Amino acid sequence: MSLKARLTEDMKDAMRAKDKDRLATIRLILAALKQREVDERIELDDTQVLAVLDKMLKQRRESIAQFESAGRTDLAEKEAAEAAMIQTYLPAALSPAELDALIDATITATGAAGVRDMGKVMAAIKAQAQGRADMSEVSARIKTRLGG
Repeated sequence: MSLKARLTEDMKDAMRAKDKDRLATIRLILAALKQREVDERIELDDTQVLAVLDKMLKQRRESIAQFESAGRTDLAEKEAAEAAMIQTYLPAALSPAELDALIDATITATGAAGVRDMGKVMAAIKAQAQGRADMSEVSARIKTRLGG
């Protein structure tokens, strides 16, 4: 079953269970997917769906930080709940050791020698780590490895 089909089925289940919070979050996800499909006139595959989910998760994390710094814990909790729901549709996160091994293998495979080669390494890793790691953390780790 594709990720989009799973989301649609989960939306129906949430409706039947009258789970308003879960239903609202799934509808947000489906709306974002539909918006991208309409904008780009394409049918999203699972990889593209993961990219949208990853972007939504990043937005939630940024919102949580801003709400907490502003003292709005109620809104931060709402965003955290949405982030947790989005996270359930993403693949299991890479452990720090797995991430380091992936970075090392990619640096070797691309022949990256310095910080100027960071774009090549990021492009190669993004396909493998999309939705499984925070790309800003990946970027920082690559920069450290390449001597940046």
